[in-house]
Formats: sequence, structure tokens, C-alpha cells
Amino acid sequence: MEDAYARSVTEVLDFFGVDPKRGLTDAQVTQHARLYGKNVLPEEKRASFWKLVLKQFDDLLVKILIVAALVSFVLALINGDTGLTAFLEPSVILMILAANAAVGVITETNAEKALEELRAYQADIATVLRNGCFSILPATELVPGDVVEVAVGCKIPADMRMIEMLSNQLRVDQAILTGESCSVEKELESTTATNVVYQDKTNILFSGTVVVAGRARAIVVGVGTHTAMGGIHDSMLRTEDEVTPLKKKLDEFGTFLAKVIAGICVLVWIVNIGHFRDPAHGGFLRGAIHYFKIAVALAVAAIPEGLPAVVTTCLALGTKRMARLNAIVRSLPSVETLGCTTVICSDKTGTLTTNMMSASKVCVLHTVQHAPVISEYSVSGTTYAPEGTIFDSTGLQLELPAQSPCLLHIAMCSALCNESILQYNPDKGNYEKIGESTEVALRVLAEKIGLPGFDSMPSSLNMLSKHERASYCNHYWEDHFKKISVADFTRDRKMMSVLCSRNQLQLMFSKGAPESIISRCTNILCNDDGSTIPLTASIRAELESRFHSFAGKETLRCLALAFKRMPMGLQSLSHNDENDLTFIGLVGMLDPPREEVRNAMLSCMTAGIRVIVVTGDNKSTAESLCRKIGAFDHLADLAGHSYTATEFEELPALQKTLALQRMALFTRVEPSHKRMLVEALRHQNEVVAMTGDGVNDAPALKKADIGIAMGSGTAVAKSASDMVLADDNFATIVAAVAEGRAIYNNTKQFIRYMISSNIGEVVCIFVAAVLGIPDTLAPVQLLWVNLVTDGLPATAIGFNKQDSDVMKAKPRKVNEAVVSGWLFFRYLVIGAYVGLATVAGFIWWFLYSDSGPKLPYSELMNFDSCSTRETTYPCSIFDDRHPSTVSMTVLVVVEMFNALNNLSENQSLLVIPPWSNLWLVGSIILTMILHVLILYVHPLSVLFSVTPLSWSEWTVVLYLSFPVIIIDEVLKFFSRSSTGIRWFSFRWRRPDSLPKKELHEK
Repeated sequence: MEDAYARSVTEVLDFFGVDPKRGLTDAQVTQHARLYGKNVLPEEKRASFWKLVLKQFDDLLVKILIVAALVSFVLALINGDTGLTAFLEPSVILMILAANAAVGVITETNAEKALEELRAYQADIATVLRNGCFSILPATELVPGDVVEVAVGCKIPADMRMIEMLSNQLRVDQAILTGESCSVEKELESTTATNVVYQDKTNILFSGTVVVAGRARAIVVGVGTHTAMGGIHDSMLRTEDEVTPLKKKLDEFGTFLAKVIAGICVLVWIVNIGHFRDPAHGGFLRGAIHYFKIAVALAVAAIPEGLPAVVTTCLALGTKRMARLNAIVRSLPSVETLGCTTVICSDKTGTLTTNMMSASKVCVLHTVQHAPVISEYSVSGTTYAPEGTIFDSTGLQLELPAQSPCLLHIAMCSALCNESILQYNPDKGNYEKIGESTEVALRVLAEKIGLPGFDSMPSSLNMLSKHERASYCNHYWEDHFKKISVADFTRDRKMMSVLCSRNQLQLMFSKGAPESIISRCTNILCNDDGSTIPLTASIRAELESRFHSFAGKETLRCLALAFKRMPMGLQSLSHNDENDLTFIGLVGMLDPPREEVRNAMLSCMTAGIRVIVVTGDNKSTAESLCRKIGAFDHLADLAGHSYTATEFEELPALQKTLALQRMALFTRVEPSHKRMLVEALRHQNEVVAMTGDGVNDAPALKKADIGIAMGSGTAVAKSASDMVLADDNFATIVAAVAEGRAIYNNTKQFIRYMISSNIGEVVCIFVAAVLGIPDTLAPVQLLWVNLVTDGLPATAIGFNKQDSDVMKAKPRKVNEAVVSGWLFFRYLVIGAYVGLATVAGFIWWFLYSDSGPKLPYSELMNFDSCSTRETTYPCSIFDDRHPSTVSMTVLVVVEMFNALNNLSENQSLLVIPPWSNLWLVGSIILTMILHVLILYVHPLSVLFSVTPLSWSEWTVVLYLSFPVIIIDEVLKFFSRSSTGIRWFSFRWRRPDSLPKKELHEK
């Protein structure tokens, strides 16, 4: 029944054909179960294990590598190759791909836990009326039309419409669904409002919420997926995982690279068609196969096999650094996504605030000697911890607050007229409440006021253990006053009273809504001397004015406190006793903002990140909070910046678009609104981070580019998120954004390093093929360079230090290419030099090396016809391992120098020296040690087809390698110079060299 909230109790009962005194019959239960379904959230159909495995290989670069591995394997069989070297390359490639696939499968298997944990919020049992009898049944057996009884502590088993109140009131904590910081009072009357949200449905009990006060009966109107919780479940099912900005750019880069590789491979093969018939190959077909092997080697050289592993490692390093900032990353790619976040949609309750109701203002009558003087006190402390001080209106701290008569009576009333419990949880290391948050706030206020008669009171209390300190002062008053009778809170009285006795004195303490308490008071307590005087019209008007100021301008939740001396021997209270009260004071409470939030807001504005506060609370309360935390500091007027969900939905399409661009506050929202907000912002090409802690936040957390859950939040929210804040602090998000930006900068640097290195390998093979000289590098050597000598320094580049101005720049655009036109030109130049230096080392050994044959260049070019003509040298010289060893060593050393170039994109090595990143220095040393090992350790040198080098050969290697630093220093100089960039103004007629999508993919 969709509109049960708008129907009367009789209409709802008639709709389901149920007698409220007897409940459903067995026949009706069977019929309704068949008609409406079971009260369970259905399990999602999971992809099979093999589908998940195959999904990991659905990547163009991966497919090219698989083809290259298979072709290498087939060619090895055709050539009759045997031994480890023949199958090493395809085996290593396939092992790398298998490892990557395993990581992907594990990640995806853990991804959908949120849907399972959502079921934990379903009640296990319910007290149901059927066939005229009450019985306890599993909640899964409920059907629409069942009459259910609920009481304090009950978890609501389904969406239900209230039909009968069995106590003075019924209050429900529905924060997990709506985010409201206080419990909600439920009623029987139907709702007449239009465009209602969950908060307006005051006669509906929502599945998964908890009763905190009272007892009632209700009729089930929605089960399973037709409940509010079921709607969240469906919303999460409909939400598909989005590709992160870096993944998109890497995919685009992969597509671009694949096309380039295919083109070059075909070109190399076509260029050498004339050599297919060379006698050295033993026929046209074998010649074609030989050059096909070269093309395959080229593909292996061009593809950075280690790139996925290095990206993962760099992001993992980032997660460790973030963990130290209290940001626990659940999804590795989200680390980088933080760096380009443009909008943070922040939940109010528990994220910007502490979600712990605290007394912040106290108002009492000071004196009436000349004229009524009202005193205001402010109270520090924003949590349930009994730590805080009280300040007078001039800002001076009260050393002994309990010496003030009004504050003393406020402490007594707060402790005695109270049903809540405040306790310390040693496992969590914090103070926790049981009961209403407003009552706990009064208990904490009593602790802050302290006890009378002890000059050393504050220091003495601090000596107690946290367990004893939690309610020490409250227990003191409870021990000295014996509770005789309690008049519970009712909606018509809007107050609660308790009768206490002490030493032949009986007092009644009352607390409640200020308008209700003040109207029943005839006297008022003075704070200067403790005297009681009549409550005149002028004093009453002044109190009401302060109350309206607290509740209106400051949006505080207010309670008035009063007492009355009662006759001895009275054993119970009647409502008539609650007249002629003596007014004590007014207490204003709020869910206080976190202290760090204001500075974090300022950091966001400086970094070009817009913050939208999203909450289920009412508009005035949220606007007051936003003013306190600085969210409105940059706004002269709130018009067009603050909307309720209903106001926003009523806007025309064009105005909605404009409103989204200016919005700073979104109130009275329910889960569907949060998800809608994320989708609308992403449609405007924003990168959205969404924070939340409740079950209601889960769909939006999953839909956002990066979902951020609170550590104290629900398991559902955590599982649907990409990141969890261990300290629930908004300021931690800002620190994580800075870390995300730094990680992206480092990621960019090592990607560029690997690109330039791979360009060098491609140039090396391509130039050798065009010149017609022997293969400079064996495939196994290329694989070693790509995986080990490239991978270690690339990973170490991830340790580059964060720039000092990282949070002063605007967020990068989502469609910003990893490598732009000018940079691609730079790395083409560097790559070209790397390749040419590698070929030069190979040619040098044949032409000029003292240990080489010193051949004429023409002989080297005609090496493949050596066996068909007479020569002054043996043809076996072309199988010597020295030239390829020199080439491989030049390639390794030049890439080590190139790694130093990548300490910064544009800064000179004179400004950022190598020792600024000792990890990089260490990786270079380790790489060179590994390289020396394969040269000088016999089994390894055979495996990699290398041989030891002489000192003269090492000298030539250094001469050929070092110039890469000089070349990049010149290019960096042009990068720092605006004239240099303008000189490269053609930029291939577009702003970047890689294909990119202009719009954020939906």
C-alpha cells in the first residue's frame, strides 16, 4: 500500500480486510503471502567465478599481450626451439596476466558485501496478532495486513502504519534511514501534505528503525523490497560501478598505444618484405616468420607490462599514507579519484557535527534589584565526554559553577528528571548514551557544572577513572535524593516531572518545552542570592524573548527546567501538581559542529572544491550550522544556494541546472534525493565525493565517484563506500584529497617514465629493422628491462614528495590526458634518444670496440648474406653476445638516468636533487646490482643471452647514457618558459595527444 500515510486508520484496515482486535486469519495470511510476497530482501544474482576471471582479460593491452605470448609460443615450436629460453617470454607474460586477474577477481568478490549487510537491519522476530491471539513469529513470515505490537528496544520488522497508541507517546530512532539527529515522535493522524518525504510520514514505522520510547500497535503495509529499506536495496542493485578518471585515461592510452603498436608492427614487417628471401633465413616463409618474430618483439617492447603492477603498487603506497591520516581506503583506484574531486557532498549529522547532542547555552535570571537582568552562560565541549567548562556572558570561565544557585539547581534537575544513561565504553574508548540524546546532554551538563562545597572539585573529578567519571555527579544527586514518583512526558503536557525526597524535604523537578513550563511557573529563582521571587509579566516576556532567540536565530533545541516544593508524605504525582512552579533556567542544545571543520572548509574553497551540505534535518537548523562552519562565508545571500528537496524538485529543468551550479545546502532529503543529486552533478561533469554514515546514504555512496563512509557508521554504508574515515572527521577528507592529488602527480610521472622507456625500446627495434642490422635485443632481454629495470624505479617515483602548493591549485579536469601534446613531444625526443643510444652501442661494438671485429658498416648491414659469400671474419661473430649485452646495458643505464629526470615534471635536478627521493636512489642502486648479477653470474648470463663487459665497454655505456639528462634539462627549461610552450603551439591541432572523451561518461 503506497499511500498508507495519507489514509485514515479505518481506511487502511478496510483495505487489508483486517479486524484490529483479531488480526489476520490463516487463510488471509496465505492469500496475502501469495499476493505481496515474502518479507525478505532478495539476494543478488552473482556473476559466476569464470565470468569474473574472463572479465579481467577484457582489456585491449592485455589482449595484445596474450596474442604476443601465444605467437611467441607458436613460433618457438615452429623453429624447433627447446629449453627454458624458448618459452620464458610467453610464460612470464601469462604469469603476470594471471596475477593481475587474481587481484581483480578478489576485489570484485568483496565488492557487494553492502547488499548482504543491509539484511542485518531487518528484525529477526515480531509480536503478531493472528486469529485473535498474539504470538512471536520470525519477521520473514509477516505479510501486509498483519497487526504487530512494538515497544521500547524493538527493531521495526516491516513498514507499518500506526493504528493504536498504547502509551503516552511513541518515539523512533530513524537516523539510519533519514539522518535525523533526534528521535521522531509518531502519531495516528494521517498526513495531508503533498510531495511528502520519509520525515513527513509521521504515522509510518519504517523497517529497520528502532523504538526508543513508548508502545503501540501498527499494521504492516509493506514487506521485503516494498519497504523503505527495500528501496535502498533496489537502488544499490541498480547502481553500476563507475570507471575512475585515471582508469579511463589509462584505457584511452591503451587504445591509442594498441593502434600505434599495430601500425608499427605492420610497417616493420612490410619494410622488410624484400629481406624475406635472404639465404640466411632459408626461404621466403622462414624469412616472413623471422620478421614476424621481430614484429612480436616490437609489440612486447611497446607494451609496458609492468604498468598495471606499478600503478597498483603506487596506489597501495598511497593507501598506507592515507591510513596514517585516518582515511581507510577500500578501493585502490579511489585514491587517485580524490585528486580530481570538484564537489564534496557532505552529510551533516556525524560528519560536520559530532552527532552528540550537547548543551551549549544556559539562560537564568541573575537579579531584579533595579530591573530584570538575564544571564547567559555558554558551555564548551562537543561530545558526550564529561569534559568542558562554563563561561559567563563576558567570556570568563567559572571556576566553580556549582556555587551559582541557578546552575546548581539545573544540575540537580538534569540529573534527577532524567531516564537516560551515560557510560564509558573501554573497548571503543569513548562515552556512549542509552536513551534520548537530549536527556544525555543534560546528564553531561550536570557533570560539567560539578558538585557544591568542594574547592578542588574540577581537579578532584579529573583524578577519577573514565568509567567512574562518566556519571559521578549524576550519581551523587541520585544517591542524595530518593525518587518517589515519575510523571512521564505526554504530548498534551509537553513535560516530564519527578518527585524526590531528601532529609524531610520533598521536591518535584520538571523539564519540558519552554512554552509549557514557563506558562506553569509563578515564581523564579535568582542566581545572585538564591532567592525566589514572583515571575512578573516583564520577566516572563524577557524569558520568552530569549527562548525565541535560542530556538530561532541560533536554532537550538530548548528545554526549560523548574522545581516545586511538595508536601511531605506525597507518594504520587498528578497533572494538577505541575502548576505554581519555580522557574530555574533555560537550556539550549545542539548537535555541535566539529572544531576542525571550519579550517577544512576554507581549505576546500582554496583548492577549488565546492562543498554541498546534505541533510535530512530541517532548513533553519542546517543553515545555522553552515554559518558556524563557514560554508556560507563566501555568500552574501542564501537565495539560490539553499534548497529543501521539495523546493528543488518543483524547479523547472533549466533552473534546476543553475541551482546545482550554485547549491551549498540541500535539506529534508531522503535516500533517493541523495542519489539524484550525485547523478545530476556528475551529469554536469563534476567529480563527486559523497560522505555518509547511515543505511540511507548507501545508494548515493555507491553512485558517487568516491563514496566516503564514517568509521562509526553502519556496516552497509562502509561496504558501499570506497573510503572509510576512521575518525568521522570532515577535515580528514581534505587531507586525503591533498594526498590523492600528490599520488596522481606521482602516478603521472612514472607513467611518463615508462612511456619514454618503451618508446626507446620501440625505436631501438624499429631502427635496427630499417637499417637491416642484426637484432639488437633478444625478447627475453626486453622482458627483463620492462619488468625489473623499469618497474623498480617507476614504483619508487611514487614516493616523490608532495608539492607544498598541492591544495592551492584547482582540481584537474577529468578529461585531462595523462600525457599532453608538449609532454608527448618531450618523451618522444627522450624515447628517440634512448632507442638511438641503444642501437649506437650495438653498432659501436662491431665497428670500433677493441674486443670486437671492427667491421665496415656495409658488412654489418649485409650480415644475413654472410654465409653465401667469402668474408675475412667468421659468420659466427653475428651470434656473439657482446653487442646485445652492450645494447641492453645502455638501455638499462640510460633509463636509470631518465628515472632521475622524473623526480619532477618541470623542475631541474639542480632544484630537486636525487636525494630528495631516497627510495628512487635505492631502486636505481638495486636495479644496477641485479643487472650486474645477470652479467657476471654464469647461469643467469646464459638465460638472458648476455656476457660480462670490460671496463672500456662500461665507459662507452656511460658516455652514451648520460646525455639523456642534458637533453631533458633543456626540454624542462622550455617547459618552464611560456615562450617555449608557445613555440610548440601547433600541438598536433589539439590539446593532447591521446584520444579523450569530452564529457564525463554516465
